[in-house]
Amino acid sequence: MADARKQRKTITGSVVGAAMDKTVVVKVERLVKHPRYGKYVKKRVKYSAHDETNQCSAGDKVTIVATKPLSKTKRWRVAEVIEKAKLV
Repeated sequence: MADARKQRKTITGSVVGAAMDKTVVVKVERLVKHPRYGKYVKKRVKYSAHDETNQCSAGDKVTIVATKPLSKTKRWRVAEVIEKAKLV
């Protein structure tokens, strides 16, 4: 059991929404090669992640980790904040 926890999926993305209590929306972008044309295309996915301390705000770069289902849409939690958003 302890070995399985160490090998959970981790993804890095940027926070696009932090309006909910203890929940953030994280956008993850990846490049995928098109099967026929060979051009690299950006694919985007948005995940709802649990943020226990409400420390994240929009624009932050975070790492999220897979966890047990916490609600209807939340299957991830914020592991760490890599970079805080720059205030303009």
